[in-house]
Amino acid sequence: MFSKPVQTTLFSRQFTTTRAVLVRKKESQRKIPSKKAMAAKIRRRLAKEARLVDHSDDMTLDAAIAVLRAVEVARPHGAYELYVKTDLRGAGIAVPKGRINIPREPKPKAEDTIMVFAEGRPAEEAKRLGAQIVGGTEMIEGVLSGRLRANTILCTPELIRAITPKLGRFLGPLGLMPAERRGTVTDDIAGYIKRIKSSSEWKADRAGNIRMPIARMDFPIEDVVKNFRYVLDSIKRVTGNVKLRDRSQENTRKVTPIMRVTLSSRHAPGIPISDY
Repeated sequence: MFSKPVQTTLFSRQFTTTRAVLVRKKESQRKIPSKKAMAAKIRRRLAKEARLVDHSDDMTLDAAIAVLRAVEVARPHGAYELYVKTDLRGAGIAVPKGRINIPREPKPKAEDTIMVFAEGRPAEEAKRLGAQIVGGTEMIEGVLSGRLRANTILCTPELIRAITPKLGRFLGPLGLMPAERRGTVTDDIAGYIKRIKSSSEWKADRAGNIRMPIARMDFPIEDVVKNFRYVLDSIKRVTGNVKLRDRSQENTRKVTPIMRVTLSSRHAPGIPISDY
């Protein structure tokens, strides 16, 4: 009978001068860039990309309005549509959204479906002001199953901790999770509903595109310009594209860059605006 050969395992010992150890040390010593450095890097990248964009077809707002009005001369009830392209590639950039009171509405507003997580007096006020879905934590399962749906969801501070563990990951990606910074977690449910009833919402898609009608073709040019400026100012405020009085905050605030602003109509191509 033959005995089985004895297998010997060779162990390699790594010293501090071993190449693999030196590489790991070098990687661990890499400095993590600060927020200020990251913001500066993003600004340099955007400036470089802006230089590569062809602006030869850009028009002033007044010229673009005149061109679109000439194209749609037979359709006076057509709409001017604003298109804003934002850059969501940065880390931690949320999908922009906001509410505005347009000086002159281009079309009748669609009624929002409002859901309110509240109990007691706030719940009664919400029902009185027209909120379609009102209740407490018993509505969580209905939201998760898709049986209860809404465009706007509000919550009182007393119930936000109860609904967040189950609804946070479900409503968060949809942009519907109540949050204090958006004002949707509030004791003043009645006041928020009143503001919703008198305002319109704009929201970017996941690619960062914002589209909304801003005026009709039969509006006076002054009204079209006023609506354009009003909507764009709202988008700039939400995306952080406004100058701050405190210069020290310029390098720390999160900015969603605006890459392109275009005005179009149904039967005309989009015209890039140069003076936005």
